Amino acid sequence: MALDVLIVDSSAAIRKILQRVLRQAELPLRQVHEAADGPEALEKLRTETVSLVLANINLPNMDGLELLAQIKGSPAFKHVPVIMLATEGNRSKVMVAAQLGAAGYVCKPFTASQIQRTLSGLG
Repeated sequence: MALDVLIVDSSAAIRKILQRVLRQAELPLRQVHEAADGPEALEKLRTETVSLVLANINLPNMDGLELLAQIKGSPAFKHVPVIMLATEGNRSKVMVAAQLGAAGYVCKPFTASQIQRTLSGLG
């Protein structure tokens, strides 16, 4: 099944790197959407087909945990798996993300194999 992925990170460079890593992981991708912050991500969820969200915990305007809470609190989006991107210093936030319903997390810097391993646990 091909994935429609939404990548949420304030850095355009990180979003491009994640797209490349997803291709290197040989995941079946149909479409990749991007958002720079939480409000933009919620708008993309409303207007695009999304089957997976990769979201940074640290986002401007609405942090990744609030974005996750809104996704999981919405009947329309709660079924969409969310993988959180975190730095080593965000371990406590990763625990909160798990409690909020995150499907998993990947620590930066990440590799294609880490992304692939994390996503293989979803199916």
